[in-house]
This record gives sequence, structure tokens and C-alpha cells, in this order.
Amino acid sequence: MSELLSLTRAARLVGVNRAALQKKIQCGEMPSYDGMVSADALLACFPDAQLEENAELARVLQIKERAFGKRVFERALPDAEVLAVRITELSTTLACSQAQVKQFNALINRLWDKLEQMAQDDGKQAMLPSLRMWLKEEVEAAMEPGFSNPLAIRDGMLHVMTAQVTVLPGNQDFLVEGQDTLLEAAMRAGIPLNYGCSGGNCGLCKAKVVSGRVKKTRHHDFALSETEKNQGYILMCSNTAISDVMLEAAVAGSVQDIPFQQIVAKVKSVESLPGNVLLLHLQTPRSQRLRFLAGQRVMLRVGSAYAADLSIASCPCDDRNILFHLHYLSGNLFSEFVFNRLKAGDEVLVEGPHGEFILHEKSARALYFIALDGGFAPIKSLIEHAMSLDAERIDLHWIASTQQNIYMPNVGRAWADALDGFEYRELVAGFDLALVGGKREAQFLNMLEALQSSNPEIVVKDVYLAGPEAAVVLAEKFFLAAGMPKSRVFVETVQ
Repeated sequence: MSELLSLTRAARLVGVNRAALQKKIQCGEMPSYDGMVSADALLACFPDAQLEENAELARVLQIKERAFGKRVFERALPDAEVLAVRITELSTTLACSQAQVKQFNALINRLWDKLEQMAQDDGKQAMLPSLRMWLKEEVEAAMEPGFSNPLAIRDGMLHVMTAQVTVLPGNQDFLVEGQDTLLEAAMRAGIPLNYGCSGGNCGLCKAKVVSGRVKKTRHHDFALSETEKNQGYILMCSNTAISDVMLEAAVAGSVQDIPFQQIVAKVKSVESLPGNVLLLHLQTPRSQRLRFLAGQRVMLRVGSAYAADLSIASCPCDDRNILFHLHYLSGNLFSEFVFNRLKAGDEVLVEGPHGEFILHEKSARALYFIALDGGFAPIKSLIEHAMSLDAERIDLHWIASTQQNIYMPNVGRAWADALDGFEYRELVAGFDLALVGGKREAQFLNMLEALQSSNPEIVVKDVYLAGPEAAVVLAEKFFLAAGMPKSRVFVETVQ
């Protein structure tokens, strides 16, 4: 069997996402071995992979840059020391391979000598011609000039540019690119590792290096004991991977694993959107970042006593920059303060997170999101997280009371343009979804029936609904009545 590759590395080598490989495995097109695939099987399924541009990866990077506000080129290369160590390791591997080739040649020569000795034995002469012909053909095929494995070549280059990290005991894996720390790379890949400040002060991101080599790239004030250092413990926020690494580290598996936090953040910007909506951008201190799961909410406190419970509209992968969509509510003290008085540089107290409207990552089903008016905020957070996990298929329907209630249409359109497996549609009800009832209820249900008719496969997907309570309750009942189990319909109400 040829070399076994993790799905993360294999997907990168052939230029597709992990979900595409998982689909081929599930369909029986490509065998897997304990979550790994062989290079031979990969080449058989993607015979032209080495000749193609990595277009899918480029598209995913493009949408991640739009959604997460990251500049890819700033993290394209590791620092010089890490690069030098990786090249040295590849040189060592090359030297070992060359030594093995020499041993192989010597073995072949000894084998030929042995065959010559057998030729002198009358009892063995009859079988020699066919044996020698077979051996000659096999050796010529194996030593054919110019033979190369394109995946081996690309994987060698990938080893120089990135390092693969496997997190135990769950066997989640991700790639460390450029000058990212272990923690930054894991968050970008959608893996919710345990951490606190992200700045080397609290020690919550402590992990044990089981195998591989890491390098400290940032100073940290948290002191590891000598015993911990000897056992291989490091802080993930201050170290990067030099070689492929295996770590023992805590990963959040549910909302119960996320601690309650109180953080004083500052307003970075307040931007007006259509439909009388504000895009509020808060930035936490470098030493105290908000840890949350996509789709959760927090309590914001401004002024002397104004507070509101709001859904986070950004991805956990960028824990320092937190986005919110605020809808103007006449007479609401919090809304009046934010719209009329809040400005860049002001302080906002963030408390939380809370809420259980989160992505169920272990499900292999395609994802169907329905945002109803302001329900786009938590839906946006979930979708950005799903993209970081390389979800195979995502459908987004934004159903709004009026056209202006679709206050960020370019976001959905950009996702659809950038990702092959993303579908985006807008629907305008023409009435207030927060006041659905009577005749309006029948109209809303007709919209859902039309939606299901045009997407009959929705009943085998996971459906995420968010928006005004009246509309969300009706939509949930509709899908349950259509035969979907409650374990596959997830709902969140927003103001």
C-alpha cells in the first residue's frame, strides 16, 4: 500500500475540500483506512490533480478573506527559522531515500549473483528463464527513468509551506500555515480548542506535545513548571509547528464547555446599513478575547444602565473582532443610545456567551439555513463557521418582510459566487414577519410550501431557522409536519 494521508492533507494536495473526499469515501469510490486515504487511491480518483490549478482552494481562501477579514498573503510563508528546519528535515528524508536506493541496487546485484549460482544447479535450471524475465521486467518498471509520483512532489512542497497538527483524543486535524500559532491555525480551521486570553497570560491553552517539533514564536508571561516542560507541555497561543505534530488538548464539544466571560470591548466602528440597521464592530483587548461558539449570543451593556441580548454575527475564528447587527427600535433605551450616541472608541461591556443555536458538526448531512429578517445575524455566524469546516453543501434562503430587510444582500451573493456548493436565494414576503397570523399565516405557509417544492431534498438535510418568534414557530411546525424529526430542525428567535 502507498503512503497514507490524512483527509486534510489529501484534500489540499488535489485541490478540493475535505467534504468532497468524504463523499467519495461514503459512496465507495475511494477506500479509507482509519480516516486516512492512500496516495494511490487519491491519484486514481483525481488523475489530473497534479496538472490543475488549485482553484477550489483559492475560492475558499477568497471567501474566508471576505468573511473573516484576514489577508491571506500576510500568512503565506512561515518565518525563516521554521522554513529552514522544514527544509532540513526534507533533506534528511531525501538522504535516507537515496541510501535506501543504494541498498536496493546492492540487493538487486546480489540477487543476480544468486541467480547465476542457481544456473549451475541442474535441478533448478528449468525455472530460471521465466524467473529471470519476470525479475528483469519488474526492475525495469521500478527504475524507469523520469518516473515520479506527482503527489509525492506536491506533498514535499506542502511540508515546506505547512505543518499538519492532529489533536488527541478526538483526532481532529488542521494545517498550520505561514506564521500562525497553533491556536490561530486551529481556530481558522473551526476547531474550538480551549483557550482564554490568546496572549500567553492565562495558561488555558496549555497542551501536551505527543510527537513532532514546535517552536516558541511569542513571549508568554504564564509560567510552566519544569515538570510540565519535561512532559512536553506548551502554550498553543505562543508556539507554532515546525514539523507534523500530535497534541493532547481540550476541545469544546458543547456550550457547557465555554466559560462565562465579562470583557470590556471598544467600539471599532459603527456602520449604517439599509433597513435602519447598524453594523456594530467591537474589538476586545489583545489579552482578553471572547471565546464562543458560532450562533451564540451575548449581553451588551452601554452607557450607565442600557443592555440588550444580541446574537453574534461573526465567526469564532476571529475572536477579537466581534460583529453585531442592531435594528432600530423606537423607544428602546439601548437602541436609542447606540444609534444616537455610541461612537468609535467607546467602551461596551460584553457578557456571555449563552445560547444553544450552534452548528451540529458531527452531522454529515447538507446544511439548509433560513434567515427571517434579522435572523441573518446568527445564521451568518453559523455559515462562516461551516465554511471553515469545509462543509460540502450550504443553502441559504433569506426571507424578509420587505426588500430593505435584506440589509446585507452582497454577503450572500459573494458566498454564492465564491463557493461551488453554495446556493443563495432571497424572498420578500410583503408583510411583517414578526406579526404573522390569520391571513398572513396562510401566506407565509404558502411561501414555505413553495420553498419545499423547489427543494424537495430539504427533508434529508439539517435545517437552521432564525428570526422573529412568530415566524420561526410557524416555520418549525411546518418542517416537523413535513416529516422532519425535531433533532434536525434547529431554531433561534431574535428581536
